[in-house]
Formats: sequence, C-alpha cells, structure tokens
Amino acid sequence: MRCCLSAPLASLSALAALPAPYEVLRSGVLLAPSLLRAALHGPAHQSRLHPPDILAAVHLELVTLTEDSAVITWHTGIPGTNDGTGHMLPAVTEGEIVYGTHPTRLNRSAAEARPTAHHHVELTGLEPGQTYYYQARSRGVAATPTSLHLIRGNAVGTNRYGLGTRGGPYSFTTPQPPPGQHLLTIALCNDLHVGETTSGLVGGVPLMRGVSQEAGLAPYPEIMSRAVVEEARRRGADVLLAAGDISAGGAPRDLAEAKRILDGFGAHGRDYFVVRGNHDRPRPGHEDADAFRTGFLGGEVPSYFTHDLGGLRIVGLDTYLKDGNGSDAGGLGAEQLSWFRARLNEDSDRPTVVFGHHPLTVRDSVFPVTRGQQLGRRQARAVLDAYAGAPGVFLHHAGHTHRNKRTVLPQAPHVTLQEVSAVKDYPGGFCLLRIHSGGFALNHYKSSSAAAREWGERSRRVAAGLWPHHALGRSVADRNSVTAHDLSGVTRPAPRTAFQDTPGEPVAG
Repeated sequence: MRCCLSAPLASLSALAALPAPYEVLRSGVLLAPSLLRAALHGPAHQSRLHPPDILAAVHLELVTLTEDSAVITWHTGIPGTNDGTGHMLPAVTEGEIVYGTHPTRLNRSAAEARPTAHHHVELTGLEPGQTYYYQARSRGVAATPTSLHLIRGNAVGTNRYGLGTRGGPYSFTTPQPPPGQHLLTIALCNDLHVGETTSGLVGGVPLMRGVSQEAGLAPYPEIMSRAVVEEARRRGADVLLAAGDISAGGAPRDLAEAKRILDGFGAHGRDYFVVRGNHDRPRPGHEDADAFRTGFLGGEVPSYFTHDLGGLRIVGLDTYLKDGNGSDAGGLGAEQLSWFRARLNEDSDRPTVVFGHHPLTVRDSVFPVTRGQQLGRRQARAVLDAYAGAPGVFLHHAGHTHRNKRTVLPQAPHVTLQEVSAVKDYPGGFCLLRIHSGGFALNHYKSSSAAAREWGERSRRVAAGLWPHHALGRSVADRNSVTAHDLSGVTRPAPRTAFQDTPGEPVAG
C-alpha cells in the first residue's frame, strides 16, 4: 500500500499550492545521488565482514526534551557489513549516557538495563532551564549524530548549528515547565496505516523501492500501533487523539484491527477519538460500504464532531470529506466548514484543540510539496480566518506529512500548528500534549518496545536514506516546545461511563 506521500515532499510559503521551480530543481539535485545509490546497491552487494569487536555507534538523536527529562537514542552496528539493504548488521552491546553541566565534567551517567543494538536512554531528574552536556557511548565508542545537513538542522541539541567535535559532547538546555498547575495529558498520533506491507513507496518515483518487514515478524503497523497505545498510557495520557490514516486503504478488516488495537487504550468516544484520513475513505464505487464510518462512528452520524473534556473543547475534522482518489488536496466541504465556523464563533474564548489529518500548510520540507500534502488553499485560509477570531484555539494537530514540524503563522499567532510524525515507521511514535493552567508543552516520544525500536531503525532507510531529514524534525523545537496560553478554564474531567459522538454539540457521558 502506498503511503500518503504521493510525491517527494521544499520550503513553501503559507498555503502555496505548488513549489517554485528553483525549489524543485534544488531538491532534484539533492535527491539524485541518493536515489542512484539506492538503485545500484541491493542485497547482491554484500560487504566483507569485519571482526565483531569493531563497533560503530551512529544515528544519535535527542528525541524528547522536557523540563526535567531527556530521551536519547542511537544505533550500534558492525562496520563493513551489509544486511542486504545497505545497512550495517546490528551489534548488540551496552549503552550509556555520560552527562553534566560542564563539557569537561560529565560526572553523571545513565545506562540501559540490557544490551541492545537499538539504544534508548532516558535521563531523569534534570533541572529546568539548565544547560547539559552529554556523550552517548557503547563499549567506549562515542555515538555520532544523525546528519541533517540537507535542512541545516541539528538532531542532537537545542542549538541550531555547532555540532562540535565528532562524538561530542553535545549540549541541550531544558525548558521551563508550562506555567501553572498540570491539568491533563493528551496523546497525539496519526498515520497508523494498519494493513500496509511496504513503507515508503512513493507514486511516480520508481527508485523509491520502500522497506518491508523482515520475514517471520509481525506486521509493522500493528507492532508500532500497539507500542504507541501502551507507551502513551504508561506515560500518563488521559486521552488519545488519532488524526487519520488509521488504515492503509479503508479495508474493513484493517479498520477493525486498528480499532481492536486502539481499544487497548480505553473506550472510543470517551478515552480516545479518531478522525478520518484520505487512506480511510471508502473505495471508489463502494461508498455504501464505508468501513470507517461503520466501525468508529456507529453508522450515519457525520465524521466530524466536538467533545467537551472538562472545559477543553476538542474538535475533530474530516479533512477528506470529498470525492477523489486521496492523492489530491484535502477538503472539508461547505457544510463541515460552515459548522466549524459556527462552533468557534459561538464560544470563541473557550480553550480548544482541533485535530484533523491534513495540515493547513506545509513549510520547510526537504522535498518539493504537492497540493495533496495539505488542505485545499481556500479552505485552509478560511480555517485560519476562523482561528484569528477565536483566541481560545491554541493547537491544531495534523498528520499526513509523516514528520514533526511546529509552525506558527501570522494570521493566527496564538495557534500552534503541530504536524506529528507517523506511528507506523521512523521515527515511530506520538506526541504528548501536557496542559497546564497557564500553558502547554508538546513532547515527541519514540515507541520504545524492542520490536518498535528494531522496525524504527530499519524504516529510517525510506526515501533512499533521506527520511530522517524529513521525518525527525529540523530542530528539537519542532518536536518539543512549551507555549504560554491561558487555559485556566480547563479542569480535570470526571470519569465517564459512556459517550456517543454527536456533531456540532458537546455531549456529556
């Protein structure tokens, strides 16, 4: 099943429909060498094996950064080997982080519980507003960072440039916590693609061969989706929002399996909520067999809704409520757009989170952007105009682009537009929205189960190995941020026993 990226994804001004010609040319020049290498190197090109005591530690990434914690990941492999896809064979070994508040005094350490090739270390007990220096090590070898040179980004620290010497130490500065009292936590995720078998197939680009799961292992969308459900609950999420492309193609069996997985978080309509993506639409000619509507919405109710969560308004949008093959621009339709405007207008100051599959705009992408990567231009403008008159809206969560990206537009500077990377493959995880009375924090987490880590490393080879430039996020701030906003009207909701989604009005359980 093809992913929702119907063409390679480049900088684009807000709401522009097509990339400028020079951006397409620039991206083509950047892409060509990697695409040619991908075509020429395959399973037949096996490198000779080096002794197993030779180790490489690579792909170092500062994934999560909160006011008091950090999650750092890397991979160890055997140099000169080839697993058949141009990647080193994994080297299972120990991993540790040494760190401190001065680059020459790394006097604290955190180690993993067991050896692995897919390292995932969490630092806890950090001080807010403090700069830390760190080095990741495996068997004495310092890990080197994921290169984000195509987007001039930094995968390992909060400074945009200045990666320092090879192997570190690298640095980050912890933020201050959101102002006020913590009220509730919401997990944001999207693009589960249950039923997909090959990650990274891109229409019209034959050299993008995609990456499949190893033989004998469980389907990767199910591994990754279950891992997100389990970890989001473990990390304290009260509610989960899944912003579309729940399935790979709208097949009833895939949507049913996705619902079984999501039901592990709790009850739909009370503990978790979903909206439809372009991949969840019924197949052309089978509109009467809408498996998404039947499985998640209980039949004929509209596929968009509002819900009250202790004074917090959650608005779910169906951003492909239209005819089409799924590869063109998203659309709300006139009726849904009118409903949406009315809901915001009637209570414009109410704290509000909006989630839908297609983003309003796609900026700062390493790849050219097609119209299909975002909501239709006119409707996106209409949504931004509605936000301009609704100061209570503070977050618009979208998927579809399979990347982490934080955007704030001048038309509605009080609204954070947060694209969240896909559940199904690298970096593979979710975002936690922590709501406080005076603001909120957004923090990205990679799924940390053993199977999820293994697939996450394997699937980073999507797009001829360029996928990290796109999916991880140009900076730590694209996946971790703190924003001040008056959310004092939100209270922790009481437990509910039943709920039925109803369009247009908050419904109590």
